[in-house]
Amino acid sequence: MSAPLMRPRRDLPVVYLCRRPVDFRKGMRALAILVEQELGRDPFAETLYVFTNRRRTAVKCLTWERNGFCLWHKQLEAERFQWPLHRAEALLSLTGQELAWLLDGYDLRHWKPPKALAYKSVL
Repeated sequence: MSAPLMRPRRDLPVVYLCRRPVDFRKGMRALAILVEQELGRDPFAETLYVFTNRRRTAVKCLTWERNGFCLWHKQLEAERFQWPLHRAEALLSLTGQELAWLLDGYDLRHWKPPKALAYKSVL
């Protein structure tokens, strides 16, 4: 039996996807400042903010949980996240299920599943 995945909670009432790529050297505090100052949102709300790097090979998810920020990071090995670039808004609202599909590598526009990779070593 496999262990449960460490993923962002699906039951968050609001998930926002930031369409513009961000510098992935930014940590929790810098991303929270970006949410507040550039996106005009409350980083302390019960909301998950999803960011990608310029190449769309990684995502970071930021949320506030009661007494501190949580940051979740996923890096793809061979593909890119299918980021919805065709929209004009700075933020897009997603459901928890849509976020799960995006994190799994699905292209939400075409429902195309990602290739499964099987590695034996990181060396």
